[in-house]
Amino acid sequence: MTEKVKPAKMCYEHIGGKLGMLLAETFINQGWIARQTPTDKHFYITAEGEKAFTKLGVDVTQIKEETI
Repeated sequence: MTEKVKPAKMCYEHIGGKLGMLLAETFINQGWIARQTPTDKHFYITAEGEKAFTKLGVDVTQIKEETI
């Protein structure tokens, strides 16, 4: 029997595909990640996001801090 599954694509060291896009949109809408300016390519984890990710069991201390 063939089982239908929804793919969670890995691209290098991140989740890509539709799942990655939906996660990013959710994190943005929840205020967990943000951009310094609307034209920035990169996001940063907000204080609210740090609390929420930690509550989910994500060890954000493994992410190297950068100056923004």
